[in-house]
Amino acid sequence: MSRGLIWATTDDLAKNKPIVLSLYRQILRSLNSPDLPLTHAARLAKKAEVRSIFIFGAEEKSVHNIADLIDAAKYSLSVLKRGHLP
Repeated sequence: MSRGLIWATTDDLAKNKPIVLSLYRQILRSLNSPDLPLTHAARLAKKAEVRSIFIFGAEEKSVHNIADLIDAAKYSLSVLKRGHLP
C-alpha cells in the first residue's frame, strides 16, 4: 500500500483483491470443519455473517482500515483452524 496516503488507490485495491478473496474462501471452508460444534443452521448463519462482513469491507477505502480488516480476517482464520469460533 502506498505510504503517506490515507485513501486507497486503484493499485492498492488491485493488490489486495487476491488476498481478500483467498481469506474469504478459506474462512468459508473452515466453517465446514467437523471440529466446530455447529449445527447446519448455525453454519449457514455464520457463513451469512462472514458474507455480510466481507460485503461491507469491500466498500472500505481507507488504507489503514483495509489493513486492519485483513489482519482481523487472518486472525479469525487461525482461530477457526484451531477448531474454535472467533
